[in-house]
Amino acid sequence: MTSPVAIIMGSQSDWDTMRHAADTLSALGVLHKAHIVSAHRTPDRLYAFAKGAKAAGYRIVIAGAGGAAHLPGMAASLTELPVLGVPIESKALSGVDSLYSIVQMPAGVPVGTLAIGKPGAINAALLAASILALNDAALGQRLAAWRQQQTAAVREQPEELA
Repeated sequence: MTSPVAIIMGSQSDWDTMRHAADTLSALGVLHKAHIVSAHRTPDRLYAFAKGAKAAGYRIVIAGAGGAAHLPGMAASLTELPVLGVPIESKALSGVDSLYSIVQMPAGVPVGTLAIGKPGAINAALLAASILALNDAALGQRLAAWRQQQTAAVREQPEELA
């Protein structure tokens, strides 16, 4: 079976963040495949990936990028698939530079932008699963169960007061 979700990132170091998207998709039973596709260092690879993503069977692209963060926008400009951008936390500006680069796309080239770092990676996976669940009742049930587990894990009182 073809993986419906592609996770792309600009470098190996981005995997520290993007693995949380992969782990969340795995927990929900959503097939995915990760690729290192740098907008700056491997532009030909990016072009080939984005132009061929739909034909390869992908339905959603989750793109993590740090610094100048051009990867999500460039991918979105080359494919009609939905692209969800995850800003990678950087040392220089704590990921705010990445967030601004991803969220400020020009009209006509949409990128769904998530939070900086691990929360954004997890939420990108959940959003991708929610989109796919529109046409997959079994995935919808797994997603509902996952959310119920999240709710059940929240204590009513701090541990020392229980």
